Amino acid sequence: MIEVEHLSKNYGSTPGIQDISFNVEPGEIMGFLGPNGAGKTTTMRILAGYLPATTGTARIAGYDVHENSLLVRQRIGYLPETPPLYPEMTVEGFLYFVARIKGVNAGNRASAVKRAIERCNLQQKSKVLIRKLSKGFRQRVGIAQAIVHDPPVIILDEPTVGLDPRQIIDVRNLIKSLAGSHTIILSTHILPEVSMTCDRVTIINGGKVVVTNTPAGLEASLASGVGYEVEIEGEATEAVKQLQFLLDVRLVEIAHPENKESDRTVLKVASEPGTEPGSDIVQVLVNMGINVYEMRRTRASLEDVFLVTTQEKLEAPIAKEQITSTLESNEPTSRNEITSAKEET
Repeated sequence: MIEVEHLSKNYGSTPGIQDISFNVEPGEIMGFLGPNGAGKTTTMRILAGYLPATTGTARIAGYDVHENSLLVRQRIGYLPETPPLYPEMTVEGFLYFVARIKGVNAGNRASAVKRAIERCNLQQKSKVLIRKLSKGFRQRVGIAQAIVHDPPVIILDEPTVGLDPRQIIDVRNLIKSLAGSHTIILSTHILPEVSMTCDRVTIINGGKVVVTNTPAGLEASLASGVGYEVEIEGEATEAVKQLQFLLDVRLVEIAHPENKESDRTVLKVASEPGTEPGSDIVQVLVNMGINVYEMRRTRASLEDVFLVTTQEKLEAPIAKEQITSTLESNEPTSRNEITSAKEET
C-alpha cells in the first residue's frame, strides 16, 4: 500500500533524509520511530505531498506521490504534528467543511461526518467551538478530519505528543481501531506507542533507516537470547562453574555480591540465541543442593534496542558483543549518550 524506495531530501547542503526505503502492507500499522531530528517529519511530509523529494520515489495505493499528487491526496488522511484546525468553527461544522474540500459527495457528507465523529468519540463535543476543546479533544478532531473521507491510507505525525496519560490511551485505542480497514503509518519517538500500537517498526536515525522489524522481533534479534536472574543461597562460585558447563548457557556471572546477612547471591545467566535453558539451570542448582529463592527471565526492552540502534557517529559498526553487553545489563544506556540530530526544518 505504501512503497518508499531510495528516498532522499536535502535542505540546501543539509540532508534531511538519505536513501530511505520501506514498505507498509495493506491494513498494517507501521511505527516510524526515531529520536527528535531523525527525519520522521520530513518523510511524512513527502508522503503527504507537502514536500517534494530530492531523489527517490514514494508510491501510495500504486500512485507516485510526485507525479500523481492529487490522486494520492484523495487516498490519504494526514494528521501533521500540529492539527490543522479552525478554532472558531464547531467540531461538526469543521468536519463538514473538510469533507467538502476532500471531495465527499453532498449526499454522503452527513453520514461521513457522523461516522468520523462516532469513531473519534466526539458526539458530546460536536456542537462545541474547537477553541474551547482540550488538547486531547483537539487531537481527536485532527484524526477525525484525517478519516472523514474514509481514505485507505492514514499518515499520523506524532499523534500523542503533549497529551496526558489518559488522553494518550484514548488516542492509542482509536488508532488501533482503525487498523485493518486502513493502512496506517505512525511517526513517533515515544516507545510505548510503538510496542502497544504497531504491527511493525522502522527505526530511523540521522536521516537513514537503521532497521525494520516487528517490536518483538527487534527485541529478540538484538537480545542474543534469553537471560535469567537467579537468586540462590550458598556457595555462588561453584554454582557459576557448574552452570557454565550447560550447552545452551553462554555466560554466567555474579550480579550482586553475596549478602552476608542472608547468605544470598544473585546470578545473571545469558543463554545462546533461540534457547531457553531455564529448567536445566534449576536442575543443576538443585542437584548441587543449592536453594533457589527466585528466578526470572530477562529480555531486552524496546528502549534498550532503540538506544543501541540510534547511537550516532559510531567509529565502527556495533559489534555483537557490544549489543549483548548493553542489553544483558538490563540497564538502558543513558539518553545523554545519544547525539542529538539537527532539528528538522
